Amino acid sequence: MEIYEADTIEKYNRYFGFETRHPLVSIVHFDDTVNQPTHCMHFGFYALFIKDTTGCNIKYGKTTYDFDNESVVSFAPGQTVGIHRLDNGPATTATGLLFHPDFLHRTPLGQKIKQYSFFSYASNEALHLSSEEKTILQDYMDKIERELQHPVDKFSKSLIVSNIEVMLNYCMRFYERQFITREELNNSTMSRFEALLEEYLDSGMGSTEGTPTVKYFADKACLSPNYFGDLVKSETGKTAQEYIRLKMINYAKSSLLDPMLSTKQIAELLGFQHPQHFTRFFKKQTGTTPKEYRLQHN
Repeated sequence: MEIYEADTIEKYNRYFGFETRHPLVSIVHFDDTVNQPTHCMHFGFYALFIKDTTGCNIKYGKTTYDFDNESVVSFAPGQTVGIHRLDNGPATTATGLLFHPDFLHRTPLGQKIKQYSFFSYASNEALHLSSEEKTILQDYMDKIERELQHPVDKFSKSLIVSNIEVMLNYCMRFYERQFITREELNNSTMSRFEALLEEYLDSGMGSTEGTPTVKYFADKACLSPNYFGDLVKSETGKTAQEYIRLKMINYAKSSLLDPMLSTKQIAELLGFQHPQHFTRFFKKQTGTTPKEYRLQHN
């Protein structure tokens, strides 16, 4: 399928027949009056959609978005998304907020936009909304749209940016809630992560695959590194990288008590190409070198 380059909001609006009131920010409405063909699109801006109906499948990253009625899907600049209309299904009904990175220049939101990690989620991580949550987000969409319809003055940009920021903060809050309400799914993912990490370390995969990475385990869970990291942080209070390091240190400590294993062998099993890299890692995490640890516990 040919990829449509929507590097500007004007190009996106032209593709679907929407009016462009502002070149860097837009509110769009999808319903049965809008032509919604199956397509593949490369985004040059941020996009966040509140969906009232499914009506389509979204291929984003490795799998299909797990969205349903009353859910939010979001995309970031540089991402490519495939939209596939469902056979004989209803047209998608949704409201979308589009804003270009250039619109955020010299604003506090521009400096922290990357903190909103849900824009970087790569697969099946839609935000599922309660009716109350949907109403809150829709209210901010409406405020932004009314501001776009208002004649431009010196307050226009700051008011729009402020409403976008509050809306994104609510999304972060609702994602935190989703991590809790999906506890059973999260626990299953955490259990698999634990098992895979133990297998990685116990089997000596590091000697061939290198040190374990967040991306490796996120891929195994069919999640993006950012979403996977948020899930681990929600469940453990530690980032996924911190959790991996903790397990690596525990493995290293146990291995250092085995007189049959040299420091070089342990370094190789953990994926370090050079023993000195392992030594620096171990000392940074524990305050002692592997040799000192061995002497203390001999």
